[in-house]
This record gives sequence, C-alpha cells and structure tokens, in this order.
Amino acid sequence: MLLGTRHGLGLLGRNCAAAFGLLAGAAQLVLALRPDISLPRWQTFLGFVALATSIAVLASLPQERISRDFTHPDVTVTVEVGDLFDYRCHLVIGFSDTFDTDTRDESLVARRSVQGQFLHRIYDGDVTALDVLLADSLGDQTPVVTETRATKRIGKLHRYPVGTVAVVPSNGRSFFCTAYGRMNNDLVVSCGTEQLWRSLDQLWSAIRRHGHLEAVAMPIVGSDLARINNMDRASLLKMILLSFVAQSRAQRVCGSLTIVVRPQDYFSIDMIELGVFLRSL
Repeated sequence: MLLGTRHGLGLLGRNCAAAFGLLAGAAQLVLALRPDISLPRWQTFLGFVALATSIAVLASLPQERISRDFTHPDVTVTVEVGDLFDYRCHLVIGFSDTFDTDTRDESLVARRSVQGQFLHRIYDGDVTALDVLLADSLGDQTPVVTETRATKRIGKLHRYPVGTVAVVPSNGRSFFCTAYGRMNNDLVVSCGTEQLWRSLDQLWSAIRRHGHLEAVAMPIVGSDLARINNMDRASLLKMILLSFVAQSRAQRVCGSLTIVVRPQDYFSIDMIELGVFLRSL
C-alpha cells in the first residue's frame, strides 16, 4: 500500500496535522462568536482526531497520474497508468540490437511484452510487414556484427549498435523503435545501466529530428525486455525522467512526454515519491 511508504506516511502526517489545525481553528472561532455553546472536551478532541484523519487519508491517496509543466524547457512531463497503445501520438517501442520481431513460440519476443503487443495490435501480427518497415528504416545503418545460424539458432542475424533507433512512420505519426538491449545468442536480452543511459540519449536525438516537437508516449523501457536486474521500475522511471529533462534543457525534444505505467506495475511504484522527484528536476 502506497500510504505505507516513508513518503506516504510523511504526507499523511502533514495532512492530518493541517486538517486538525483547521478544525481546531474553526471550533475556536465558533466558541468566540457563540460563548454560550459548550463542547465536551474529550469527545470533541477525539471527534476532531477522527475527522482530521479521514480528511488526511483522502487527501493523501496516491493518484494514477502525476504531471509537471516545465518552463525551461517548455514541455509537459506526465507519468500515468494506462495502455500505451491507447495513445494516438508518437510511440517509443523497445527492441533488441537484432530487431527481432517473431512471437510465434515466444523464444525471441514475448507476446505480452510491449514489443509483442506492437506487432499484434498495430500490424495484426504481420511479421513480414513490420520487418520490411524496420529494414527500410535501418537501410543507412551498418550492422556491427552478422551472426551465423550456428551461433544464433533462430531470428535475425544482423546486429546493430545498442542505441540504434529505427523510425517507422505510420498514418501521420512515428514509432521510435529503440534498440537498448543486446539479444544474446542464448536468446536472452541484456542491458546495463550505462547502455540504457546512452540509448536514451540517442532516442531523444531521434525524436528531436523526426518528432516535429509533437507529443510522445513511451513505456518504462528496460523493465521487462532488457532484464536490468539491479534497477526496479521506479529507478528506471527516474532515470528516464532525468535523462529527458537534461536533454531537453540542452535542446527541446518534444512538446510533451508521457510515460505510461502498466496497471499491473502501479503498486510497485511509489507515485508520491515519484511526484516529489519530478518536482525536484
């Protein structure tokens, strides 16, 4: 429960004290205006405590959406619970360095992952169509390594530098397919924090060049695909926010950025603490 976190309890305590002070002040005002009224001391105190606690709990309940409007840069940053594919703006989709797309037996890509949903919800599971668009976008990129079928038993063989972004246009918007993890030959994707940080830099540059300063939505990249074991979702979220704001202050990236949290991940993130972090940037 988010109210059980350190920041949640601190906020609850401050709100409780404020509510109790307002109630006590109101009672003093009433007594000053109507000295003929007599309030039972202990019953009144306990009633005020109960009412103040109720008000504080309601005021402290975490929201499913936090947002901040920055003036330098001029951009709105939002973190909210939702479905990434409900957003009709530019989207960021995480990939591995081989840009594998096949979800047939889920050896390469899990169907439930953002990348798997991208294939099935945007391209109706048409792997060939998506592969053609990715290959077209990567046409001016040189693979750093080409595996053999002996070393990588299934999937694509060309490896691109981690951080490569394939920009796939579609009906007036773009999908920024960012390769922030390495598909190892055992078909397990891995990524370190330094790799992710560099990949984010390249992602913002690609959005700056191709996004036309329009709205962008993205998932918490690195939370599933890349298996960054030393960072939880909240830490990854903070890294994304810090990277984006730092890059935007050097040069504006987009009109707004929304980081979409999956409903099943909501209770693993302290939204109160995250709101404090966002306001500190």
